[in-house]
Amino acid sequence: MTTRYADNDGVRIAFEDLGGAGGDPLLLVMGLGASRFWWPTGMVDELVRRGFHVVAYDQRDAGESTHFPDLRRTHPLLALLRREAPAYAAEDLTDDAVALLDALGWERAHLFGHSMGGLVAQRTAIRHPERVLTLTSSSAVPSDVRGLGVLRYVRLGTVARFTRLRHPQSPEGQLELALTIARILAPSHDVGEDDVREFVRKEAAHQVTSFRDDKAQSRQIGAKWHGGTLAGITAPTLVLHGGDDPLLRTSAGRDTAAAIPGARLHTMPGVGHFLARDAWARYAERLRAIADTASDPARRPDRSPTD
Repeated sequence: MTTRYADNDGVRIAFEDLGGAGGDPLLLVMGLGASRFWWPTGMVDELVRRGFHVVAYDQRDAGESTHFPDLRRTHPLLALLRREAPAYAAEDLTDDAVALLDALGWERAHLFGHSMGGLVAQRTAIRHPERVLTLTSSSAVPSDVRGLGVLRYVRLGTVARFTRLRHPQSPEGQLELALTIARILAPSHDVGEDDVREFVRKEAAHQVTSFRDDKAQSRQIGAKWHGGTLAGITAPTLVLHGGDDPLLRTSAGRDTAAAIPGARLHTMPGVGHFLARDAWARYAERLRAIADTASDPARRPDRSPTD
């Protein structure tokens, strides 16, 4: 697990090469408050087997990337309403991804973003279309929605459960926290300690934790977007959403796909918000299919089908 760093105007972005050198470049973008270690090794292996060269990174204010000075404490959802100047703009989050592509020497790459990472991937495809081969947005809200409009997609009961979590700052407490979060996000799956131990072990080795810093999450979610709309995306696009997602309603995926010309929507039955092992092959197969359209324009859909 060798950490490397890209630089975006003094902000250090930690990343890791996960294998598949010589394959199609694929950049993984993880969600709110989570480090890159939350990408399951088994899922990465599925992607490598399908011909991808896989790299994952920590967004700013997560993992081993630069963390910003503390703002006043607030719940991340309330940050959507905050009027004071945010720590950074949403455009900066997309520029971090491009700085990483530059560090890798990748002129263009396939993007796969999950949860808030899907939102960042959408906006990267809008702001930097020349750097994106294909876009896969998974379990994310549509970029076009602002402020309180996001709440129409959020299951507030699940958010309330997160606010009540209290676990000690210890190795055992971090494992218990990860397991609790995974079980909340994957209610249809029998999630056990073995499903999260890998994430916790990797984070401990790098002296980082996920989901502990409300202020950092508030800074991430409070970053304001001033760019274009989803209608401007030109890359072949796949929108994935779990049919049993307990955090974001399936309408989030549906509205995202409807707003992007030619996007393909796939609602995944039995899948929640957590990247559970029985869905890894399905994710990888879908990414391989959309990536193949980048080299074969005849395979691109001319409308937004649902399958």
